[in-house]
Amino acid sequence: MQGLYLITNDDPFALLLQKLQAALATRKVALLQYRRKKVAKADQTQEIEQIFKLCNQYAVPLIINDDLDQARQFGVHVHLGQDDGSIQHARQVLGKDAIIGRTCLNSLQLAEQAIADGASYVAFGAVYATSTKPEAGNVGIAVIQQAKQQLNVPICAIGGLTVENSQVVIDAGASLCAVVSDILGLAPEQIPGRVDAWAKLFQ
Repeated sequence: MQGLYLITNDDPFALLLQKLQAALATRKVALLQYRRKKVAKADQTQEIEQIFKLCNQYAVPLIINDDLDQARQFGVHVHLGQDDGSIQHARQVLGKDAIIGRTCLNSLQLAEQAIADGASYVAFGAVYATSTKPEAGNVGIAVIQQAKQQLNVPICAIGGLTVENSQVVIDAGASLCAVVSDILGLAPEQIPGRVDAWAKLFQ
């Protein structure tokens, strides 16, 4: 697991799908996470169905944010926040090959616990200030450097990451960079070039 970890935004769905098509068609997106906080659960199933088809077309693993039931329904992967249930339970439900991510904020202790519980990757952030989650604080890169030295699973950095500010984060040890607005804030025709620029950072 290495590279660009794209997370959906709250665009109108038709526009979002267009943007995801543009991004995934580059074949340079490592993972895609479905996170749509402003969409009613009843409407999410239909959205996930369409995004899942797109992910299958381009062989990109689909990860559902915070909802184990949805992940089980589609036979896909899950990302769990600290309050979203146990990793062991998710592992039992989704099986040994599922990708299960855990939000660890800025805590190596939480990350070590997540790995002991069976997490596939651990996520630290917000690395930089971010408009998507202004309450998340700012962990900087020191924790990522420490995590790289001490942990044996992929490390995901999230929060305010752009092509321009992320080389230092990758150099510090991040295997995955989770991104929303730096890709999906663009018009569909601008997205392939931006994804290419991200891919170069990981070379």
